Amino acid sequence: MCVRKIANGTKCQLRSEMLKIYYHNKDIQQIRQYEYENFIMLYEAYKALKGNSFIDKIYEEVSSWQVNT
Repeated sequence: MCVRKIANGTKCQLRSEMLKIYYHNKDIQQIRQYEYENFIMLYEAYKALKGNSFIDKIYEEVSSWQVNT
């Protein structure tokens, strides 16, 4: 039971951080390379914890943005 609560809390934090990156860059639809790399790592961890499909749409949109080095 405790492990599930920790996993749910971790998923919440991962989702929150991904949304923070998303909304920070949404208007210009561009993302810095380090932000993009962080976003990918956050997404992979979120999905490994069985995160829901809501974030998949965000991931697809972010993946279509220009990545600035």
